Amino acid sequence: MPGSSSSPPAAAPRRLDEPLDLTIHALPGPREVGEAQRTVRGRLKMLFVMLICAAPVVASYFTYYVVRPEGRRSFGELIEPQRAMPALTATTLDGRRVRLDSLKNQWLLVSVAGGACAAPCEQNLYLQRQLREALGKDKDRLDWVWLVEDEQPVRADLRPAVAAATVLRVPREQLAQWLQPAPGRALADHLYVIDPMGHWMMRMPAGLNREGAPNAKRDLERLMRASASWDQPGRPQ
Repeated sequence: MPGSSSSPPAAAPRRLDEPLDLTIHALPGPREVGEAQRTVRGRLKMLFVMLICAAPVVASYFTYYVVRPEGRRSFGELIEPQRAMPALTATTLDGRRVRLDSLKNQWLLVSVAGGACAAPCEQNLYLQRQLREALGKDKDRLDWVWLVEDEQPVRADLRPAVAAATVLRVPREQLAQWLQPAPGRALADHLYVIDPMGHWMMRMPAGLNREGAPNAKRDLERLMRASASWDQPGRPQ
């Protein structure tokens, strides 16, 4: 009516008996919970297996990047990039064929020379044995290896001296796929250090002698310390 005041109609009060506007989700049953738990356990197991498989790679990086800073003061020359051991077949002195990579899983101190083994060869073999013995409790983590690069017979008087060494014949041209001397030097002039993964990672100076042996020993001791957390004596059977 004219002159009268009007106000908007009040909202109707919500009835208490109206249903709530909520979406209801079904709770997972025991079967779904069990499957989810098995999935998590399966993924954890897979991750664990992957970590185990990656351990040698991690160890290799550990050796390379932890030992490398010390290597700036090293006597031996660090090899960049490291060279993996090739898939070669070697021959023992009694004619038995063996895979070269059977030498893996152990640190190696390697010399190369012909079977006639002149004075420099004898010097290297002597130093290899002495350097290994000088490692004391760690000596069982390093093998000394003589790779005979030709078909010349090894002198009978030399065989007792290398009874504790690993002696294998590998042709010179095949070794050249893996080891390499310094420029202007021969393969037989150096001692070579191989890590347990089969990577050639260090080359000792040519013509190593008794005066330089303490410096070579310090390099080997650093390698033993840096790898002590993952490298064990001997090869897995």
